[in-house]
Amino acid sequence: MTPRTDTIIVPELQIEKDKRRRTVAQKKTILIIDDHPLFREGLKTIIGRKALFEVVGEAGTGQEGLRKAKKLKPDLAVVDISLPDQSGIQLTREIRSLLSHTRIMIVSMHSKINYIAEAFQAGATGYVVKESASERLLQGLESVANGDYFLDSSVSHAVVENLMKTPVKEARITDADYGTLTPREQEVMRLLAEGLSSKEVASKLFISPKTVENHRSNIMNKLGLHSTIELIRYAAKLGLIDVDLWKA
Repeated sequence: MTPRTDTIIVPELQIEKDKRRRTVAQKKTILIIDDHPLFREGLKTIIGRKALFEVVGEAGTGQEGLRKAKKLKPDLAVVDISLPDQSGIQLTREIRSLLSHTRIMIVSMHSKINYIAEAFQAGATGYVVKESASERLLQGLESVANGDYFLDSSVSHAVVENLMKTPVKEARITDADYGTLTPREQEVMRLLAEGLSSKEVASKLFISPKTVENHRSNIMNKLGLHSTIELIRYAAKLGLIDVDLWKA
């Protein structure tokens, strides 16, 4: 009698194989959009600690991020607010309009309420401040992946919903000169108008103080301004900053 050559599958081994298949299938794909390569590497290292997540792509600009989002259709996108070519908040709107299933975690240096409110109104479901990303990012991604809202300070779902309903002060940009500023110059201008020093702006934007001073000089020339006080008044006139917060 010819012996059978059929493969015999041990039930326990088959169960283990099925578990591994399910783990792979359940991985949540992530796209990282941030213009600082070193910070992206740091995010990938943090995310790599959790088997649930897999980074499938990265981008350094908003437009590149949008193209990759269309192509990769990730479960999650980690987005910086300050991108070279556009605001991460606007990018969030664009991604959500095209990919309603993609949930977005904002990772930003900004922690003021107006940034947070705008981010959630744009469609983000999580918000982590860069300074605490190493401790809170994975917790935030797990919450967002599970369909919850996440905020650095562990704000409840109900509070975030209230944030989304809160009217956000729209920038009343009617001055044509403002449109001549590059996205980076606009970001530097806002931070300077909020009272930050060149060194503090440099630290937040991961650039040198000299670069900040160059941006500041370009901003003042383009807008025809001559002092920090004039810059603050100009930003307040456009609705870019809250003067009461600045005075405080």
